[in-house]
Amino acid sequence: MTIKVVIFDFDGTVADTFDALVTISNSLAPEFGYLPATREDIPKIKDLTTREIIQRSGVAIYKLPFILRKVIAQLNSTIHTLSPVEGMKPALFELKKQGNKLGIITSNDRENVEVFLQHNGLLDLFDFIYCGTRIFGKSRVINNFLRQANFQPGEIVYVGDETRDIEAAKKSNIKVIAVSWGFNSGNILKQQKPDFLIEHPQQLIEVIKLLQAPPS
Repeated sequence: MTIKVVIFDFDGTVADTFDALVTISNSLAPEFGYLPATREDIPKIKDLTTREIIQRSGVAIYKLPFILRKVIAQLNSTIHTLSPVEGMKPALFELKKQGNKLGIITSNDRENVEVFLQHNGLLDLFDFIYCGTRIFGKSRVINNFLRQANFQPGEIVYVGDETRDIEAAKKSNIKVIAVSWGFNSGNILKQQKPDFLIEHPQQLIEVIKLLQAPPS
């Protein structure tokens, strides 16, 4: 089955929100009782899986949905000032020009995503935005979307920057392209065995063409 739809994670994959999210997360640390991240911590944190990052912070799992809601709410005030990952904008335009359906599945909220895309001239490129506020369990969000949109797993490729994106895509039986410019390092992403691991958005063009090539 040929890939027809390219689904992107939002934060860290399309939008360069890393610094903003670290700042917001650190500001919430006293309220929720976890360790803030220093600049020295960042390289070490990027080499951990999402689950290991949470464990390292000492945050209680039951607090995660409340933290996520607050992070999303605070991001709302700065989202219009943020930019796409370097090289992502031309890559998205090229993918759309080649006839691909483009979408976003994210744990951020629709307003933040739409404001960002509109401000950066990208909104019209995307055929859908699907939001589900789950940190773990993203595969359920993906599966719900596939059912609603009537897509088959073999028609989809998911592009994400975290180990949990790889985990979710595998559970949903869809191809996954991991990107090393976001929240997790290429080293830890590689260990999770994505179908592809890329270092620059322009490589998306090559990988999608490869996935759409007829079998020899």
